[in-house]
Amino acid sequence: MASHTIKTVKNPEVSRSFPLRLHRALPLMARRCAAVVLEVSLVTASALVPYSIGWYAKDQSPSEPVPLNPAVASAEEALAKTLAYPRARLTRQVAPLTNLFWCSALVLPVVVVSWQLYLLGKSGQTIPKRWFGVRVVTAYGAPPGLIRALWREAAGRWGLPLGTAYLLWRYTGAFPDFGILLGLAGFMLLAEAGSALFNGQRRTLHDRLAGTYVLDTARKYSSYPDSSGDWQSADNGHSVTLEVENGWHSSDEDAANGHRYNPTVTTIVLTSKVQQPRSVSLWWWMRQHPGLTLLIVSFAGMASILGTFVGTQVYIQNQANRRSFKQQNNEVFLALVKQLSSTSATAIEERQGAILALARQDDARSVPFLVDLLGQEKTPSLIETIQQALVSKGPEALPPLQRLNQSLQNDQKTLVHQGSPQEQQLVAMRQRATRRAIAKILTIYTSQLHHADLSRIDLARETRGAALFTLVLDDLDLSGINFRAATLTGASLQNSSFYGAGKDERLGTFDDWIADLSGAELKEADLTGAILNNVLMNRTNFIRATLNRAKLFDSYLIGANLSSAQLISADLTRAVLENASLTGADLGESKLDFANLHGVSLVQARAVGASFAFANLTKSNWEGTNASGANFSNAKLRDADLSSTKLVGANFSNAQLQNAKLRNTNLSAADLRGANVTGTDFLGATFATAAPRDSDEFIKQPPTAASGVRVQGVDFTRAKNLDTEQLQYICSHGGSHPECP
Repeated sequence: MASHTIKTVKNPEVSRSFPLRLHRALPLMARRCAAVVLEVSLVTASALVPYSIGWYAKDQSPSEPVPLNPAVASAEEALAKTLAYPRARLTRQVAPLTNLFWCSALVLPVVVVSWQLYLLGKSGQTIPKRWFGVRVVTAYGAPPGLIRALWREAAGRWGLPLGTAYLLWRYTGAFPDFGILLGLAGFMLLAEAGSALFNGQRRTLHDRLAGTYVLDTARKYSSYPDSSGDWQSADNGHSVTLEVENGWHSSDEDAANGHRYNPTVTTIVLTSKVQQPRSVSLWWWMRQHPGLTLLIVSFAGMASILGTFVGTQVYIQNQANRRSFKQQNNEVFLALVKQLSSTSATAIEERQGAILALARQDDARSVPFLVDLLGQEKTPSLIETIQQALVSKGPEALPPLQRLNQSLQNDQKTLVHQGSPQEQQLVAMRQRATRRAIAKILTIYTSQLHHADLSRIDLARETRGAALFTLVLDDLDLSGINFRAATLTGASLQNSSFYGAGKDERLGTFDDWIADLSGAELKEADLTGAILNNVLMNRTNFIRATLNRAKLFDSYLIGANLSSAQLISADLTRAVLENASLTGADLGESKLDFANLHGVSLVQARAVGASFAFANLTKSNWEGTNASGANFSNAKLRDADLSSTKLVGANFSNAQLQNAKLRNTNLSAADLRGANVTGTDFLGATFATAAPRDSDEFIKQPPTAASGVRVQGVDFTRAKNLDTEQLQYICSHGGSHPECP
């Protein structure tokens, strides 16, 4: 016998628009795929469109850059960490309009996804699914609901395949190649979608995980799936649901009698009265085997009591041993401290022995005590002994030494005005010992200091008095160390590396060790051949520093002072030097391709043979600079001031020179082909230079074609201050101007 349950639900509306034609033309699987592609496209467009607008505004906005919105910065950092994107390439400052659009790019996809999930949960159809006549339902024909829809999409459709692809990429040899990750992700998504081909009901893996079915809304179903998943009527004692829609009859007999149902769907559920087999549970098994159950419980109780007793005894003994060891250490420490106050004839030797013994003590109080002792000691020999003892303690001595260094630096500044010569000399000796200890630790333990904090430390060169000191850290690995606002004047850092691979031992990933030299004082420092890729050096002072052959690509030098610095053959590709000062610097043969030099000052600099291809040089100042033979192809030189600049043989092909000043500039043999010279000021500019005769240097030959600027095809219509001689040259050498015949 079966009990009958009747319930009434609303009739789902069948699509009546253009997708109705698709219902007849395309199979359900094709329409499902098309709906998914459209759903993904909507989400992607909601993020990509505002992001692209913001990126365009980043370069075009006249407003001053502002810090990146914290929410966007956090999202960018989290994404970079997940995908192993280099941390140094993250955006830090953008135009205000960019912040607005990038915030929209962060919020809009969340809104679109939330709305689509809401529609899917409540009606079983997102907007694209409705367009293509596809509906998601549960086994009882109802919409899946918000929780089931979220589980279906987040865990089944995207989480499982993308998570599997990420794990394969991250923990195999494919890391950190981003292209391989995309390939794996695409393959896993296709495999998950293709799982429907191996299921009789064409259910994908995410449908089976969520317990959902995908239906064609253009078809009529007489029943919901039975226990085997088949969508057909059943009267074999199992529950069955029959639905009747508009224009349908419940049976042929009703149709003959002319009976019709109103516009509702009536669902009849037949519930079987057949008794289900009893499920086997732990409690049922225990009741069937009482003796064995009692034996197992007894043994488990005895084992737990014995284990608790043994564990308690081991813990008590360990604590007693620890207290005993700690007491012994304490007694030794106190004895050594007492020995330091010795007044015997051999007091100095005894104190030296006590200091060295303290350094060997495995006691957390040793390092702070030795550092405090160094800050008070007056005997030169003991000061040197304390220094050596602290060096033997290694990296753990750096934090207290840093604090002592800053304290002594302040004492030195104070004693200059009101201290006696003896006091000044004593403080200088202590400071020298502190600096030497820090330098030795950096040299000996170089591979263990990637997270060391040496900010605001004073390791400046001292060439006079008792504080004689020069920091020499050549050929060392200093990557990851924080030198923010440190004083390293006159330091020798030749061939040292401030950038290295992180724990994954791969360069160019998020966990790279990158030193921070922002605001540091590196005046007259020698950084020849140093590796400074990706390093933060904003507002750093490099006056008269030597950076020949240094590697600085992707580095940040915003507002840095590189006046009179030597940068011969340095690599500054993609470096950021906004508003930096390169006044009087030597950039001969250096590489600054794709670099950002917006607002940079290059007054009286030397850039012979340097390369600035595709660089951003807007509003830069080049007055009096010698940039002969430099490469400015495709560079942005809008509003740049190149007055009185020597640009003989320079390459300006396809450069943007709008509103640039080229007054009194020597452009002999330069290449302006393809350049945009709208608004460019050529007042007094030299287009060709006559060569002197061998017999008399005061008698010059006429300019040759090789010595003149190349202007073929260049439009000078909107150029400024062109004189008659310049116009004649332009017209005779293929240039374009309204006054040309």
